[in-house]
Amino acid sequence: MGEVTAAGRVREGLRAYRLIAAMWIRSTMAYRASFVMTTFGNFAATGLDFVAILLMFSRVDALGGYSLHEVAFLYGVSGVAFGLADLAIGSMDRLGSRVRDGTLDTLLVRPAPVLAQVAADRFGLRRLGRVVQGALVLGYALGAVPVVWTPAKLLLMPLMLFSGAGIFCAVFVAGAAFQFVAQDASEVQNAFTYGGTTLLQYPPTVFAKELVRGVTFVLPLAFVNWLPASYVLGRPYPLRLPAWVAFTPPLVAVGCCALAGLAWRAGLRSYRSTGS
Repeated sequence: MGEVTAAGRVREGLRAYRLIAAMWIRSTMAYRASFVMTTFGNFAATGLDFVAILLMFSRVDALGGYSLHEVAFLYGVSGVAFGLADLAIGSMDRLGSRVRDGTLDTLLVRPAPVLAQVAADRFGLRRLGRVVQGALVLGYALGAVPVVWTPAKLLLMPLMLFSGAGIFCAVFVAGAAFQFVAQDASEVQNAFTYGGTTLLQYPPTVFAKELVRGVTFVLPLAFVNWLPASYVLGRPYPLRLPAWVAFTPPLVAVGCCALAGLAWRAGLRSYRSTGS
């Protein structure tokens, strides 16, 4: 019975998410010129990160032993994975303001899971610009990077993209759960989401091993692209982990989402409103 109830709640949450997201998409498309301009602005703003990498490579031939095409591969995988998560639940970083002003109370009385409502609130279709920009860089890298493609490497490509999106979604949810306690912690959350994707755009070899260990064993962002990309590119991982670890991102994503779900439930139970 518990499994049926859990499955039912998941279906209910997905249905509520679809309805709310569709409402915001219809609202966005009512002003199509604005949508096009904001999407292009999002595309251009995120593209500046890759311009910075191009400027670096105008002065050096390699960065941490990685060529421009290999760094572009890391950038593209990180950009697409984070872009998908940001598109899906990027609105989670606004939870702190709802906790402070008490507007979260209106979500609690609606017959729909609160997580689904918060995730779909003000669904930003303009965030597609980030996904498209990352996909273009990834396509450029795939056409130029010297990789001998095998069935295992081909299988790993979609796995790392969608698993990476799942890991970033977990970080978004866990960060939102922390805001139930801190209330004004959106910048702390952004340090692990937006900051995390910026970190992953560069090779692990340019960072201290302590940091690499931290994002491998503590906050497992390395499973978004560093570990699977090392296998695809034929590069040794700085921590000398076995090759099969490159295929564990789906398991890591499931584990992260489960832990984030527990954190969310604990945070929601601790919510006491503003008293007004």
